[in-house]
Amino acid sequence: MKKSWIVIGVIVVLVFIIYRLFAGSYNNMVSKEEDVKSQWAQVENSYQRRSDLIPNLVSTVKGYAEFEKSTLTEVTQARASATSMKIDANNLSPENIAKFQQAQDGLSGALSRLLVSVEKYPDLKANQNFLELQSQLEGTENRIAVERGRFNDMVQAYNKYVRSFPNNIFAGLFGFAQKGYFQAVAGAEKAPEVKF
Repeated sequence: MKKSWIVIGVIVVLVFIIYRLFAGSYNNMVSKEEDVKSQWAQVENSYQRRSDLIPNLVSTVKGYAEFEKSTLTEVTQARASATSMKIDANNLSPENIAKFQQAQDGLSGALSRLLVSVEKYPDLKANQNFLELQSQLEGTENRIAVERGRFNDMVQAYNKYVRSFPNNIFAGLFGFAQKGYFQAVAGAEKAPEVKF
């Protein structure tokens, strides 16, 4: 009779240990994945803020008749392309992150060209509305950089967790896949050439 209680006790302890191992790993994966999704929402929020500022910037610049219309058209088209690119937080694969980043980089490039061409128009550069919008846009770009960095940190913590042993076994069983990072734009390591 005593041996059967010992066997039952050992089985109960083993079942409890296995349960805690599975439940703990699964719950940690869920928690880390939710952290990644939450941070992705912050990244999208920052990009949305930038997108919301652009129509005001374009309207302010349009007031100057001699301004290049092609530059404004390019900014408007890049904004439309960037805002149409949405990624489901459940599918943050490296490929999807790269597509999203490519659309956003197109908008960044168009905005840079707009701000460079503004240099030709001293009246526009002195316009208070333009200066405020330019300042807000600069602040938003900084926010985007911060949120992207935080997102990459969350993704790194998640990817480390789901790739480490024995979590990688549980991740495979429960369908937790690695997430993608934001990468630097090709050529970003080279300093821009400035000519006067």
